[in-house]
Amino acid sequence: MENFIKINNLKFKYDPSSKNLNLNNISLNVKKGEFICILGQNGSGKSTLVKNLNALILPTGGKVYVNDMDTSNEAFNFEIHRLIGLVLQNPENQIISSIVEEDVAFGPENLNLAPEEIKRRVNSALSMVGMERYLKSITYKLSGGQKQKVAIAGVLAMHPQCIILDEPTSMLDSYSRKEILIALKKINKQYNINIILITHFMDEALLADRVLVVDSGKVCIDDKPQNVFSNIELVEKYRLSISQGVRLLFELRKRGYQVPLNDLSVKGCAFAVEKLLEGNTCH
Repeated sequence: MENFIKINNLKFKYDPSSKNLNLNNISLNVKKGEFICILGQNGSGKSTLVKNLNALILPTGGKVYVNDMDTSNEAFNFEIHRLIGLVLQNPENQIISSIVEEDVAFGPENLNLAPEEIKRRVNSALSMVGMERYLKSITYKLSGGQKQKVAIAGVLAMHPQCIILDEPTSMLDSYSRKEILIALKKINKQYNINIILITHFMDEALLADRVLVVDSGKVCIDDKPQNVFSNIELVEKYRLSISQGVRLLFELRKRGYQVPLNDLSVKGCAFAVEKLLEGNTCH
């Protein structure tokens, strides 16, 4: 797989006069089609990192390349913004029209596309997130999860190769969260669009191909989610949020019970405990 994003020794600071860097010497590559999850405490640098990926802010030092385009080169800004879409935490900050169809069409209209192409893109984008029957709906009457899907559709209508989502489910209920995650997996797997997801939820991170843990402006961990969340020392060191089921398995292992950590989903944790209670796991 080719690299879609290349980050070489990225440094960034908001205050030019400060000696402290908000991002400190980050180097990594994002392959085409990857689903990446970024974790870290508030203030760790997660949002600052992703804003450097689509040229919302520019490196203080080092380089970021998107499809071999240098983000610091203003000539590439428009194309980079088109290739990498951004979905915010609160969809209210992203929806600008009172009708779903008009809101999703806003981006393609600014590309000066033909009306037929705009209509095709709007219908396709809404279908990708399961919102096609809401084409004529009033946006402010939608649920939080539906609004977030409309915001994602608005980005999809621009035909991006990557979508960055900054804690898109943090304001949603559990059902809406699940619906958004199903949509993201579909977008990633069926359409080969990169997903870069900032989240605090372990169950969301388990869906990713890779997990990046950011701490104090550095990428401290870059690994498969299973490897990250099955390592008790790493979870405790970086204060990662884990589910109650995983926490229970950790506590059982500390007490000498050899419960497996190969499947950290809700079902996997329940299965491990069930086997332990059946006496199939030795003390």
